[in-house]
Amino acid sequence: MRPAKLIAALLAILVVIPAEAPAETFPLKPLAGSSWQAKRAFEIEWGPADPAHATEAVYEIRDSQGELATAFRRPVAEMLKDIEVPAAPGVYTVEAWLENASGEDGVHSTATLRFDDTAPPAPGLDSPASWILGTQPAAVSIAAELGPLPLSGVSGFAISVDQGDESSPCAEPDHCLPAEVDLAGDEVRVIPLGTLPEGVHFVRVAAVSGAGVPSPVASATVRVDASAAVLSLEGTPSRWSGRPVLVTAHAADSLSGMAAAGALGPFTSLAVDGAAPARALGGAVSAWVGGSGTHTVEYFARDAAGNVSDTARSTVRIDEDPPTVAFASTQDPAEPERIEATVGDPLSGPSPDRGWIGIRAAGSRARFEPLPTRNAGDRLVAHWDSDSYPLGKYEFLATGYDVAGNSGTGTDRARGDRMVLVNPLKEQVELTAGLSRRHFAGSLRRIGGGRVAGQEVVVTETFAAGSQPRQRITVVATDQAGSFALRLRPGPSRDVVARFAGTPLLSRAASGATRIESATKIRFRASAATARVGGTPIVFSGKVMRRGATTVTGLPVELQFRFRGGDWSEFRTVETDAHGRFRYRYRFSDDDSRGIRFQFRAHVKGREGWPYGPGTSRPLKVTGR
Repeated sequence: MRPAKLIAALLAILVVIPAEAPAETFPLKPLAGSSWQAKRAFEIEWGPADPAHATEAVYEIRDSQGELATAFRRPVAEMLKDIEVPAAPGVYTVEAWLENASGEDGVHSTATLRFDDTAPPAPGLDSPASWILGTQPAAVSIAAELGPLPLSGVSGFAISVDQGDESSPCAEPDHCLPAEVDLAGDEVRVIPLGTLPEGVHFVRVAAVSGAGVPSPVASATVRVDASAAVLSLEGTPSRWSGRPVLVTAHAADSLSGMAAAGALGPFTSLAVDGAAPARALGGAVSAWVGGSGTHTVEYFARDAAGNVSDTARSTVRIDEDPPTVAFASTQDPAEPERIEATVGDPLSGPSPDRGWIGIRAAGSRARFEPLPTRNAGDRLVAHWDSDSYPLGKYEFLATGYDVAGNSGTGTDRARGDRMVLVNPLKEQVELTAGLSRRHFAGSLRRIGGGRVAGQEVVVTETFAAGSQPRQRITVVATDQAGSFALRLRPGPSRDVVARFAGTPLLSRAASGATRIESATKIRFRASAATARVGGTPIVFSGKVMRRGATTVTGLPVELQFRFRGGDWSEFRTVETDAHGRFRYRYRFSDDDSRGIRFQFRAHVKGREGWPYGPGTSRPLKVTGR
């Protein structure tokens, strides 16, 4: 074929090809399909077989009785806009077709539209009556039938659970998505929640219609207690007890609690030494523990939720028996005044801080006088100062304690005989002392003969009131002859005593007191050896020595005179100053004094608080002319 003819044939073919292919045809149908929806406006799909030159789409909506509810027309260009049904919920049938300007209609198409915006009634929920265990699946019950349901029925229930966060079962308050419906169907009577954490949970439930409309939210409370009660035991002594004790097991639970609620409610149990337990409803139970020995106390509890605690254990130690007490079999020859007793106790053991030893005259009914006693492990050790007691027989009693507080007494030695000692226990000595040529000297000897050499003797000088110091103590030692001597230093009047403190084998001794009266020392002088009658006065002055005295101020000093063959007479009294000095101006005025040689002196009688005895100065001679 020639090219020109081929081109003409192709053009003829192109002329007969339509400008656009015919549209696909399918009946009207809602995008929701056969599902219910809560909106009146339904989205549709529609591919109608239209007549030539169609200009309008025609719609007729009928109710469930077939009655025409509404009809309307739209331009063809708007035929796929949403179709809105009447406001009353129901199942509607829509019939639609296209028409052209000549009234010619196309294929009729029908579809079902299910509309329901009614909310279901709120479900009535029953909370669990009590706390539940942490391992127990939780659930809430729907109390009764839901009541009149919407046309779309109930598709299921939307559920939220929180611990006070006020959550909502559905994200939107007026619509629930299918994914938010947790339980399907309207026959649900129990809403399972699974196991929940410990605490109080708030369950919120909404019934959801077939169109997705939620009911008002109903709520219930679920209380979960996953922890057992906290146990404590009261009355258990921290150490051994000397008598039966009442122990009380306490159980406390901050959630479900321990309030008594009958045989199936909380209880507390306590058992002693594996015996049948004491059980009490509620959070406390008591039992007595008695008998010497170590006892085991076991206790546990169940709370209101049913949690059972682990068994707790504690130990109670009881010693109801007194200790045994016995004195040492013999006295220590090197320390006869040491009184020792042993305290024995097989359970709690001897007390480390209690116990005493007493003494009284043998055969008397006097009370035992406690001696200074110390604890030394399982022994009581006392010191008897036998030198302070008269000669004679003495009996002893020891009182010991164990750690539990029980006391026991003993009056016998471990070998079985009575604990009696005869005083004196130690060899007796005597101490003599006195003043010899400004020395305080003496000797220490055994009564019956024998020198005591190499022992310390304490010499105590106690000075008169107004002295400083009031007392001086000097330690000297006896020589091979048992003698001692101490040179006393000058000073105020004093009492001097020598004492020997004794040894474990020698009695103590003391000398009698030696009184030393120290005279007041006075320096006295005159300003001239002669005095003119009616002329210049003679000045008498002096000083009182104050060694060892606290003060010398205001001490009275008598100024005295006499002539040959006469007695001393006071003519003036003056007082010392703070340094012990005194001074007086005396004028000779009597003509009878001419040619007479007088003697003058200063005299101190002393006073209260002056630690020296009376003293007089050396006399001075003054001649009148």
